[in-house]
Amino acid sequence: MHWRTNLIHSETAAPSGFKSLCTPVYRGSTVLFSTQAEVTDDWRQSQFGYTYGLYGTPTVLELGLRIKELEGAHHTFIVPGGQAAIALVYLAFCKMGSHALIPTTAYGPNREMADGLLAGLGIEVEPYDPMIGKQISQLIRPTTSLIWTESPGSITMEVQDVPAIVASAREHDIPVALDNTYSAGVLFDAFAHGVEVSIQALTKFVGGHSDLLLGSVSVANARRYEQVGMTASYLGMAVSPDDCSLALRGLQTLGVRLAQLEASALQIANWLATQPGIERVLHPALPTCPGHQFWARDFEGSSSVFSIVFDRSISPDRVVAFVDSLRLFKIGMSWGGVTSLAILYPRLQRPDTDYAGRLVRLNVGLEDPNDLIADLHRALSASFTP
Repeated sequence: MHWRTNLIHSETAAPSGFKSLCTPVYRGSTVLFSTQAEVTDDWRQSQFGYTYGLYGTPTVLELGLRIKELEGAHHTFIVPGGQAAIALVYLAFCKMGSHALIPTTAYGPNREMADGLLAGLGIEVEPYDPMIGKQISQLIRPTTSLIWTESPGSITMEVQDVPAIVASAREHDIPVALDNTYSAGVLFDAFAHGVEVSIQALTKFVGGHSDLLLGSVSVANARRYEQVGMTASYLGMAVSPDDCSLALRGLQTLGVRLAQLEASALQIANWLATQPGIERVLHPALPTCPGHQFWARDFEGSSSVFSIVFDRSISPDRVVAFVDSLRLFKIGMSWGGVTSLAILYPRLQRPDTDYAGRLVRLNVGLEDPNDLIADLHRALSASFTP
């Protein structure tokens, strides 16, 4: 063959038999078949074999299997991010004329999607009080096709009575979906508590280093597998095997990271609860957090993120100065990584409370907690001392 042809059709290969502790990174779009008779194009690659890179290379499927195993799911789909996971769930279960329920405390972009894209598609998403419990049955309509839960809630950390909501939903054969990112799929056992769809932003605890964007959608049974999988195939939610490789690496240290993050966050939260100017600490493991009794009943532990609410006597400008004065806590979105973060929500409101300019969410990283406390103490003193 001409050397140009040989560049593409070389028959040389490295020796086989290499064994490693790491899952190989398989990149590829085209899948080769031995004969025309074997050609198929089906997203169910675990049943029909590999058909196209869009549905996942072995690296992607390995991550899905690991998350499935971790959560005790029937199957796990890997998607490009947490927001993609939310969109996939909506579009799998809702159509024009559908009604869905979402807690008022849910992740902000989830609610923005409801008010924007979904409203334009003729899907009504109704907010509900996260503490409603079994009374959610009063909001269910004949057109209700999905109930979202998020426990704890984003920012204000309300812990929901998920089993009570599931019991009401089952009477009407309505799937309950849970954003289980806070628990990394392990601190709260979604499927043992009756949830049918559990999502995570793998960007956070599973990735663990603030360097990737991935999400997962785990389902409880074959029925939900078909609904979610078919929709995922329509949407073409391909993910990078390189990012999946980083997530697989992150899984290896998830256990030790979660243990350290829990211990550090609790130490810092308890210290903040004693400081002047702090009205309330919203940490699920503390009695001052709404729904703490459900956390104590249903959760195996807590993680790295919680919020503090400043006293109304503290002006918004001083709260801004506090955040700007922090040195070890960096100002940034997201959480679950090794670096501590702080972010102020200047316009945050809930139906029963105005938190505007008073609530700061903290993500505790892997720095020494005593250094983080010293950083907070210095910022508090610099900002609030007359």
